[in-house]
Amino acid sequence: MDSNALKIFLAVAEEGSVSRAAERLHCVQSNVTTRLRKLETDLGVELFHRTRKGMGLSPAGDLLLPYARSVAHLLHEARAALAPSSAPRGPLRLGAMDTAAVVHLPALLACYHRDHPDVDLQLSTGASGEMIERVLDYTVEGAFVGGQVDHPDIVAEEVLCEELVVVTSGTELPLDEESALSMLVYRSGCSCRLKLEDWLKHMGRTPARVVEMGALDAILGCVGAGMGITMLPRSFVTREPFCSLVRVHAVAPPFDRLPIQFIRRRDVKPSPAMRSFLELVRESLAARR
Repeated sequence: MDSNALKIFLAVAEEGSVSRAAERLHCVQSNVTTRLRKLETDLGVELFHRTRKGMGLSPAGDLLLPYARSVAHLLHEARAALAPSSAPRGPLRLGAMDTAAVVHLPALLACYHRDHPDVDLQLSTGASGEMIERVLDYTVEGAFVGGQVDHPDIVAEEVLCEELVVVTSGTELPLDEESALSMLVYRSGCSCRLKLEDWLKHMGRTPARVVEMGALDAILGCVGAGMGITMLPRSFVTREPFCSLVRVHAVAPPFDRLPIQFIRRRDVKPSPAMRSFLELVRESLAARR
């Protein structure tokens, strides 16, 4: 097993097919297939389930994947350390919780892109729990997540703090015992969802229904239509068109504060691109804390 074999394995795992992996690696499909078969033979296990729909990881492949990503990151770090120029360049894969990506990152990323045109910025979004997992498995180099992160493999730095509000369709909070309360939330792992659950428990209410949706705009649209309540950052809710469709309600501490942290792996030395991004984050977002 060598680094080239792991590179091919990683490409097939992430692309889901030999043909797309070959395109990504700029080589012929037969070479990818041959090297993959040899790797499986050397390891004595099947790394993929081969189906008509493509290549899916086997249990052994799932075990190998984080190691392959770790090796890829170490090789990238080694090349960057030995490069004659330390100017930011190459890929910079970032993640962010959806609200931060919408409200706080556009101007930040545009500024970084303007100042460092040789850096290939890539941003993925999702629930904070998903972003933590992506940092841990080396899928992204760093991510903006909500809430405190306490993990031995992660370095976390608070970059701003959001005010959370309860969002409803009317001027009154529907917290009386007689009303059937519906809670509209983002998918599992969302830090705002966890805060809302804690707040409702503190208020002595158990929602009659929990409606999970995959888009925050859809949640706000349904809240505005009277379907239920949710909890989100004030900075996200008070944008058009939702500020005229919903009502926001302040909540008491500690449920009204959501620290936003930028996290990265402890064992990965920041590249020049990452160091420059961290400097910009600290300069741009520190005033908003």
